[in-house]
Formats: sequence, structure tokens, C-alpha cells
Amino acid sequence: MAPRRRKTLADVSVIAVVPARYGSSRLPAKALAEIAGVPMVVRVWRQASKAKSLLRVVVATDDERIAAPVRAAGGTAIMTATTHQSGTDRIAEVAERIRADVYLNVQGDLPFIAPEDLDALAAPMRADASIAMATLATPIVDGREWNNPNVVKVVCGFDGDALYFSRAPIPFARDGGMPREALRHIGVYAYRRDFLLEFASLRPGVLERIEKLEQLRALEHGYRIRVVASVAPSLEVDTMDDLVRARAAAEGSMR
Repeated sequence: MAPRRRKTLADVSVIAVVPARYGSSRLPAKALAEIAGVPMVVRVWRQASKAKSLLRVVVATDDERIAAPVRAAGGTAIMTATTHQSGTDRIAEVAERIRADVYLNVQGDLPFIAPEDLDALAAPMRADASIAMATLATPIVDGREWNNPNVVKVVCGFDGDALYFSRAPIPFARDGGMPREALRHIGVYAYRRDFLLEFASLRPGVLERIEKLEQLRALEHGYRIRVVASVAPSLEVDTMDDLVRARAAAEGSMR
């Protein structure tokens, strides 16, 4: 029997999934909020579709009100169960139905996500089979972000893997001020298929429940998360103030 050929970089298939639900505790119907006349979820789908490393991009939702505008824009929307507790659970369902080596979880509240960021996130997953999960981060330069609990921070080890994620300002500078090592986490993830299916079945941890951060589940269960530097960090829409800034940014770019 001939030896099995190892997968090359070009052989690793990557798809992006945009999980989107109608309900949102902080900003109801956020996925459909219009930015310069375009529903936010459609903007995310369009941006992700520009990434060079992706085989395809799909929106995973449980609401036809979200699926309809995506399909009208020429995108693919997949209906998923209404019982999912998180976007990762929704993506795991897609992974059961659409086969790929790596899945990118592109949050539906990143209307300006740079395609280059998605390519940067996919790159280590395609190059190193030992990496099961990866995410993005960018330096924090604004003290308001540093102290904002809606902005998630991450600290990393020398190997580039996450040590902890928190809504609190970490690492805390005992001598005062904001440390130059402060990093803002960007809510985009990459999962290898086997890990994604396992992760979705893991019991939520104590830290996850306290911080309300799902990625802490992986750390609590002993898994590594590679942190990749963002190429072009973009605005994440969590609140009405964020939406106002997003609309202003979109209008400014059209002038």
C-alpha cells in the first residue's frame, strides 16, 4: 500500500460560518441593524467573502428574518436549531453538515471585519496541525477601552498562546497606568473540526460562567488557544453606542 500523502497548505479546507440570532440581550435584532442601508449580517458576510483563504462563507441562523436578506444579497444561509446556547454550538451543527478541516467563527457583529484578518487567522491553522483553536487580538491604545467591561482583554505566554481572557483590565499594572502589553480580544475564532465538535460538548466552566466568556471553557479544560495579531482591527458592535459609531464610520467612508 502506498504511503498516505501528508496534507499541504493548499489541501487544508477552511470555511467561515457567521452565527446570527435575532435575539440579543444588549441590542435586540442586532444582526439586522442597518448600516448605510445594509443589514449588519449582510455586511459581515460580504467582508468575509473577500478573504482569499476561504472555500466558502455561510450564515447560520435559526430565524428566517435573518436568512432572507442574506439570501437576497446572494449569500448562503443555513437554518439551525433554535436550542443552541452559543454561536459555537451553531457552528458545530454546521460542521456536522458541511465538511471542512477548519471553521472560522466570524461573529455577526463585525460589520467591517477585514478579509486580511481572516486570512491571518487561517494561516497558522493551515500551517500547523497541532493548533486546535486560534483567535485574534490587537493592542489597546485607548484608556476607555482598557476600562470598558464590554471590551474583552487577553494576556499571552511567550509561545503566543492565551493565558487568560477577561472583561477586567489585565494585566493589572501595580505601578499604575495602562501597560503597553494590553491586548483587546477580537471575537473571531478558528477551530479544527474534531476540536470544534468536542468543544461544543464540553461542560461550561466556573470562569466561563463568571466572566460570560465562552473561550474560557477551552482554557479551563486544558486546551491551548493560539492568539494571532490582527492585521486590520475593526469595530465590534455590542451596544447602541457602537452601532452609532459604525453608522458614522460607514457614512464617512462613502463621502
